[in-house]
Amino acid sequence: MEEQVSSYLNADRIRKLLCTDRWTIHYMESVDSTNNWARREAEEGAPEGSVYLADTQTAGKGSRGRTWGSPEGTSISMSLILRPEIALSRISMITLVMGLGAADGIRQVTGMDTGIKWPNDIVCRGRKLCGILTEMGPDGHYLVPGIGINVNVDHFSQDLADKATSVLLETGRKTDRDRIAAEILNTFGRYYDIFLETGDMTGLRERYQAVLANCGKRVRVLDRTAPYSGTALGIDRFGELLVKRDDTGATEKVFAGEVSVRGIYGYV
Repeated sequence: MEEQVSSYLNADRIRKLLCTDRWTIHYMESVDSTNNWARREAEEGAPEGSVYLADTQTAGKGSRGRTWGSPEGTSISMSLILRPEIALSRISMITLVMGLGAADGIRQVTGMDTGIKWPNDIVCRGRKLCGILTEMGPDGHYLVPGIGINVNVDHFSQDLADKATSVLLETGRKTDRDRIAAEILNTFGRYYDIFLETGDMTGLRERYQAVLANCGKRVRVLDRTAPYSGTALGIDRFGELLVKRDDTGATEKVFAGEVSVRGIYGYV
């Protein structure tokens, strides 16, 4: 029998599905952006572990200034407040930890073969399923990783049809968004603790490599001064993508946020 799936997110049910009390769920049906909402609350002193969840966003944020659509009743838009006591140079790795938590959380609920396009996209069969945008408060006093997931989206516009996908399109069935949101928080919480033990990806690197969709694939590193092509080899302990250049054979370290890496969506 097919599972009955509610059209609405249920904050109380998500709370009951959590395996820890570290997360405090705040919910609104509609908000400009969950990242904006979380940042406003962080500036007012909201503690680490505050989670801001909305059914739809009117001004959702994507990476590099793009917008992120979240049709009513179909997506998960969720942002967290974190206040890790780590060096500013290590902060970019939080995006990787969030990505790993999201990829494995979605996989555990749906059985999908999710992967990570380094550093901030979750993909399935080469199409984008989920995006992550991490924003930092002044002087790194707080971090807001935001996540947008296409869950029960049944179609995309023509320009996105070959680049984007959803849980519904991949599995052929609607999936309970409450369960996905809760499992991502449960999984990310475990991975976040492992990360904080060392302040780098040492304890998570093996698992990250296993789901890294770029690994062993040709990529194009869009460095502003000298773009180049090569083969992605994986990540190092600091979360930098290791790329073996086609032109020199040298292995370069690509730092998240500095350049764009293409390759999964048909780019060369």
